[in-house]
Amino acid sequence: MEQSKIDRINQLARKARTPEGLTAEETSERDALRREYVDAFKASLTAQLDNTVIQYPDGTRKRLRKRDGES
Repeated sequence: MEQSKIDRINQLARKARTPEGLTAEETSERDALRREYVDAFKASLTAQLDNTVIQYPDGTRKRLRKRDGES
């Protein structure tokens, strides 16, 4: 996610805490940006876990695998 979008999320969060609050358009923009941020975070975490290897004391290495029923 681009830094400018993260900055916009923070800007909207600060404005939401002020007495004037957010307009309806700003609220929907904030929700869309937050959803995009969460999706990017999940994708990054999934990619990291897909490349994680467990090394056992006997020296064998095994990749993590997804559990059954998980996407």
